[in-house]
Amino acid sequence: MSDVAETTDEVTADAGAPATSGGDRVARLEREGDIAADYLEELLDIADLDGDIDMDVEGDRAAVSIVGGDLDQLVGTRGEVLEALQELTRLAVYRETGERSRLMLDVAGYRSDRRAELEKIAADAIEEVKASGERVSLKPMSPFERKVVHDAVAAAGLTSESEGAESRRHVVVLPA
Repeated sequence: MSDVAETTDEVTADAGAPATSGGDRVARLEREGDIAADYLEELLDIADLDGDIDMDVEGDRAAVSIVGGDLDQLVGTRGEVLEALQELTRLAVYRETGERSRLMLDVAGYRSDRRAELEKIAADAIEEVKASGERVSLKPMSPFERKVVHDAVAAAGLTSESEGAESRRHVVVLPA
């Protein structure tokens, strides 16, 4: 039912990472991807869903995508099911490795599409802050969404911070 395709990007060493060679690090991330792919393939079989699993290494994390078929039920409203599925997949990796995983899961391109939307939202907020000199608060977002916005704000030379309790946690873009 599911096919696994694997690609690997070159990974540079992370200053905060333990002193292991880049090859060891890539091998560890590839192993996380393999474990996640096996877990997700079983889930697709149990749920009788068609999908292909792609694995990659992006920066300092394994990235796994489920593509093809009708996978909207694995995304859910505003990605809520996807977030839960990602956490379950990270737990499956932890169970096998004994190490916390930062694995990123995407289903049917939801995260990549959402990233593009968030970068546009961030760009609009950055322009508003630059024009007005006032801080701009955005609507509540998931941790993934906040990270995308924080990265876009930092790339534009401004600063941002997260405020609020978890379900209402949001990004505030600050003037320079």
